Amino acid sequence: RGVLPEASLRSMEEQLSGACTLEIAAFDEFTKLLGQPNATEAYDHVIFDTAPTGHTLRLLSLPSAWTGFFAKNTSGNSCLGPLAGLQQQREMYERSVASLADGAQTTLVLVSRAQRGALREAQRTSKELAALGVRNQRLILNGVFHASFADATAHALEQRHAEALHEMSSFLSSLPVIEVPLHAHNLVGIAALRALSESDDDAQFPKTIESSRPFDCETLESLVDQIAASRHGVIMTMGKGGVGKTTLAAAIASNLAQRGFPVHLSTTDPAAHVAVTVDPVEGLSVSRIDPVAETRSYVEHVMETSGKDLDADGRKLLKEDLRSPCTEEIAVFHAFARIVAQGQNGFVVLDTAPTGHTLLLLDATEAYHREVVKHASDMPDAVLSLLPRLRDPDFTRVIIVTLPEATPVHEAASLQEDLRRASIEPFAWVINQSFAETGTSDPLLQRRGENESRFIYEVIDEHAERVAIVPWLREEPVGAARLQKLFTPGEAVVGK
Repeated sequence: RGVLPEASLRSMEEQLSGACTLEIAAFDEFTKLLGQPNATEAYDHVIFDTAPTGHTLRLLSLPSAWTGFFAKNTSGNSCLGPLAGLQQQREMYERSVASLADGAQTTLVLVSRAQRGALREAQRTSKELAALGVRNQRLILNGVFHASFADATAHALEQRHAEALHEMSSFLSSLPVIEVPLHAHNLVGIAALRALSESDDDAQFPKTIESSRPFDCETLESLVDQIAASRHGVIMTMGKGGVGKTTLAAAIASNLAQRGFPVHLSTTDPAAHVAVTVDPVEGLSVSRIDPVAETRSYVEHVMETSGKDLDADGRKLLKEDLRSPCTEEIAVFHAFARIVAQGQNGFVVLDTAPTGHTLLLLDATEAYHREVVKHASDMPDAVLSLLPRLRDPDFTRVIIVTLPEATPVHEAASLQEDLRRASIEPFAWVINQSFAETGTSDPLLQRRGENESRFIYEVIDEHAERVAIVPWLREEPVGAARLQKLFTPGEAVVGK
């Protein structure tokens, strides 16, 4: 500023407005704490609370990706401009890679619930981290439940945990494991966190019921009735990792297909497992946006179009530029736009990545839309129309999924504010896996259900105009038949 003309500054701001810049900025801070000793010399330990696994794996792979890019790039350019501006970071990036791989310096703690899907994800993450050189790993099993009362719900929860642990016993025996039991109280505040190390800690925490009034909620069935009335469009499930977005996306998709609509269920989550959640249903197709495959296809397309008239040296430079880690974001964005466009001819249900990665995708949408307005003839119609479609409440319905707990509710509220800043108004909230209406007589689960009330009331009173509650089900909702139990009147909450 004060050096270049205003038009040049506007152009630079436009180039730096995308998700790639945001990721590089976060990446630089991350690598500074890993690879710059004086940044952490005042501390004995540095603890990273990382994003959910898909985005974390991308973040951890970036040091290797960028150092490899530096080593092989001969053009002097990257998606962020001349490499000269990044070369000064190269040594720090290389030290970060070394720190991650040094077991004496870095310990990677995987955290999982005692659930099949969560444990499979932990196993996948463990393998991918080992491939990146991060092999000093441990696992914390959080929220493990042992029934203390002869209760059907308690027995089902204990049994489900035991079956998941038995099924994944080979993985669990491969690394050190620590179990943390399920607690009735919310783990918020110093006292609650310190109580994690005590065996009988729940009695010291008072009940948090604030009212005995009924929950003024809809059913999941009534939400889908309203969606079905439009006969086409996009449904996106969004929320914090682990709240059940995949299960609800699969349930909504299979329910719409059973009503006779053509439905495409897909995901933008790098840790996707929608295919194992839903059985084949007539009229329902299932896919996953695979970043590796999409990047390969995108690079081939650019080489065949933009590179077709270049000479050998020009094609070589273009190919090197496309090896940048930023290319993957662009490729995934194009795939996302194509899938959203399918909502014109039926229903598209998108199980989106956990919130941080989803917001990067929506931020990319905003940046791309500004750019395509200037170069409309160069862009596919799906890309041109993406942001208007996402902002159209008659075409796109965003369902925010949360658990009746402090962190998921507050992160969901933050997500809603971010969506509103992007001019996207959520269609409804779904409070998932509630113990409040299970009828359990197990003391711990009863207390847990009672402690849920304050967060259910908070969602109803402060955050959402349309809310559905889905109780914790005794049978794990996997497969079309069990998914439909989420819609059964006896299984969904209408009132307290």
